[in-house]
Amino acid sequence: MPYNFPNLKHLYLGVNNFSGPIPEGIGSMSGLETMELITNFFEGKIPSSIGQLKKLQHLDFSGNFLNSSIPSELGDCTNLTFLALALNKLSGALPLSLSKLTNLVNLGLSDNQLTGPISPSLLSNWTGIVSIQFQNNSFSGNIPAEIGMLTNLDLLFLYKNNFTGPIPSEIGNMQAMTNLDLSSNRLSGPIPMSFWNLTNLMSIQLFSNNLSGTIPPEIGNMTLLSVFDANTNQLEGELPDTISLLTKLQSFSVFTNKLSGTIPSDFGKNSPGLGYLSFSNNSFSGELPPELCSGFSLQQFTVNINNFTGPLPACLRNCTALTRVRLDKNQFTGNITNAFGVHPSLEEIYLSHNKFVGELSPDWGECINITDMRMDGNRISGQIPPELLKLANLQYLALGSNEFSGEFPVGIGNLSLLFTLNLSRNHFTGTIPQIHRLTKLETLDLSDNNFTGVIPAEAGTFLRLTSLNLSHNKLSGEIPAEVGNSKLSYLLDLSSNLLSGDIPSNLGKLTQLVIFNVSHNNLSGKIPSAVSDMLSLDSYDFSFNNLTGPIPTGGIFQTAPANAFVGNSGLCGGAGLTACNSSGGKSNKNKKVLIGVLVPICGLLMIVTVIAMILIFRKKPEPHDEETKGSKKSESFDSNIWEREVKFTFGEIVKATEDFDEKYCIGKGGFGRVYKAELLSGQIVAVKKLNMSDSSDIPAINRQSFENEIRTLTHVRHRNIIKLFGFCSRRGSMFLVYEYLERGSLGKALYGVEGNAELDWATRVRIVQGLAHALSYLHNDCSPPVVHRDVSINNVLLEWDFEPRLSDFGTARLLSPDSSNWTSVAGSYGYMAPELAYTMKVTDKCDVYSFGVLALEVLMGRHPGEMLEALQESSKTLQDNTEMLLKDVIDQRLEPPAGELAEAVVFVVSIGLACTRSRPELRPTMRFVAQELSARTQPYLSEPFGMLTINKLTGLQK
Repeated sequence: MPYNFPNLKHLYLGVNNFSGPIPEGIGSMSGLETMELITNFFEGKIPSSIGQLKKLQHLDFSGNFLNSSIPSELGDCTNLTFLALALNKLSGALPLSLSKLTNLVNLGLSDNQLTGPISPSLLSNWTGIVSIQFQNNSFSGNIPAEIGMLTNLDLLFLYKNNFTGPIPSEIGNMQAMTNLDLSSNRLSGPIPMSFWNLTNLMSIQLFSNNLSGTIPPEIGNMTLLSVFDANTNQLEGELPDTISLLTKLQSFSVFTNKLSGTIPSDFGKNSPGLGYLSFSNNSFSGELPPELCSGFSLQQFTVNINNFTGPLPACLRNCTALTRVRLDKNQFTGNITNAFGVHPSLEEIYLSHNKFVGELSPDWGECINITDMRMDGNRISGQIPPELLKLANLQYLALGSNEFSGEFPVGIGNLSLLFTLNLSRNHFTGTIPQIHRLTKLETLDLSDNNFTGVIPAEAGTFLRLTSLNLSHNKLSGEIPAEVGNSKLSYLLDLSSNLLSGDIPSNLGKLTQLVIFNVSHNNLSGKIPSAVSDMLSLDSYDFSFNNLTGPIPTGGIFQTAPANAFVGNSGLCGGAGLTACNSSGGKSNKNKKVLIGVLVPICGLLMIVTVIAMILIFRKKPEPHDEETKGSKKSESFDSNIWEREVKFTFGEIVKATEDFDEKYCIGKGGFGRVYKAELLSGQIVAVKKLNMSDSSDIPAINRQSFENEIRTLTHVRHRNIIKLFGFCSRRGSMFLVYEYLERGSLGKALYGVEGNAELDWATRVRIVQGLAHALSYLHNDCSPPVVHRDVSINNVLLEWDFEPRLSDFGTARLLSPDSSNWTSVAGSYGYMAPELAYTMKVTDKCDVYSFGVLALEVLMGRHPGEMLEALQESSKTLQDNTEMLLKDVIDQRLEPPAGELAEAVVFVVSIGLACTRSRPELRPTMRFVAQELSARTQPYLSEPFGMLTINKLTGLQK
């Protein structure tokens, strides 16, 4: 590049392939007035000789790879009116020398890596400036009050930075401003009243901050306003009626706030250009305004997760430009048949979880661009119109939990892009046709219908299928062996059908399956030994079939739950079933018949005996000294560990603990003490001793806890739930005998000195995953479901390899569908769901909340109470905590996670935040949590781990 042109006034080298550094010699072109080097490959620093260009008025280095800081010598170019350094890699703070650029009109520094606060002295000297674009940097600190001195400013873009504190009230002095974007920062406090005096504003972007307070009636003064976006803040109160005066409004978005009340009845009536509207994730109620989209310009319309009622506005039918509609999770009613018309641009339609009735219109077949249609959880009836099956772009179809009838729509097989199909809980009949062309299918749920015929063999050709649910139908025939050729990695549920024949050994190839259920069928033969090698299974059920022979040994069946095999009179071997008899012949068959009769009778007698013993001790506990005297008395309790799998006696426990000497005590709690007992066989067990005679009030409480734990754990078997070996009641006390776990409680591992270094990020994520599966099993795979009610960090025990075990079921409750499930308050302080403060109704969402607290605690290394209280109470702490960096919130004793671990940690934190939402209905189910934590590929981080904030993560699981 030549530099011997001192009289050159204009240098344009834009949109070329120049590379390397900008040479220092550029300063010798002293006559330059304009210099544009845009969109090249220049790199390195801006030369300091730039300050020699005293006549320079227009400088544009945008779109290069310049790094380092902005040279202070640039401030010597005092004639500059236009300065653009956008789309580079510049870093550091703005030099104060730029305050000498008093003639600046346009300043563009966007899309760099600039940091530090904006000095007030800079702003106070740029009084003639018209445009400031600082977006996509890392500026921090408060927005200076001196911003109000820029009375000529037309455009102010500060979005995607780290600005904190309030919006300065002086901003109201900037009467000329038409475009303002302060979004994606950490601004807090109310929007100042002076702000609403900016009547020339056409676009206001305030989203993704932590702003509070209300939207006042003065917004109606902004008659030129076309865009208002304040989503993802903490705004509250009702929308003022004056928003109906905004006749030029094209986009209005307030989703994810705390707004309430009704939408003004004439909103939209005077805004014919309204194209984007979102009220989602608030607490709005009432009906939508009838003329909401009177101009029929609406393109995106989202009001999901509110309390809206009534029918949909009739004008929606004529909004032919719609592309996205979300009305899910409200209380909308009315007939859906004619609520929508033909919308050729529509891509997403969510009507789930409302109260719509009527039938689907054939007009849906004209909405040719739909990719996602979700209408589950309504009362829609009739048949699926064949026109619907012309939607070749459809990827997600959810019509479950409605009242659809008729035969399986054969045309669904033509939807080759479909990856989720949910027709569950309807009244469909007929056979399941061949749908082998659905090669992209990942989730297929046809459960709870009236399908007949056989399971199509091509179910095994779905190489992407992760979940298959055909339960609660009337399917017959054998289970196709081809199913084992699929890639099922989460669920295979064929229960409650009329299936017969053997269980194919080929199913053993499903080595990633989590839930396997073939119960309540007519299956026969042996359980294939290959099934025992499906080590990924968290839950399996073979109950109520005609299965015979021994249960396979080893693998997943080492600790098999008895309830997984009940109702199969011919099964024998493990899981507490009758031992297998190797002799054959007629006598062996007679023995099996006899055993089939006697086992249930003996089981009933045992239950009666247990109840009788409890009642005896409730009335008259025998004195301790009398029971321990003499060998004869000792022998009376030698076989009083009441569990069929136990191979030791209570007497051995007494000897091993030297009659429960204090030196064997390894834990104390509100319901007694826990002792470690090493038996003669070398087996080590943990014994919980619950005293009955401490006071007149405690026995009933202890006894109820004791009975609850027996009732729960004798019917529960899961790899992440503590194993109860046995129980007995002696000498005025009650005893529970468990497996012994060397590492003790999760609380000890997390907060104690020992083992802290081993509790790395991967281990913590695995612990959370294990507990999610345990609770999912209790909530969804036990009948009736079990709510633990005391999920806390001290009620989780760890194996040597840190595999978690959920323990302490003393407050557990079996949820009966015929019961209201009201109870007394139970649980550990800091883990109880907030709704228990005003209601004592037990639901599984109480456990979900406790799990969320525990998950956050495991990753934070401390209880998240302060942060959660801030999130839920809209206090000042909320504004600080919600915008804290995630890297500062997680356990500081470990190095920050990186790569896939960072993605996993972010996902677990976002799940934990979703589980601790104050409204129970907004929390996910444990089945969803378990499935997501195990089966879902962790999402790529949208930005570097070190820049993620808690506020952003609360939106990941909306």
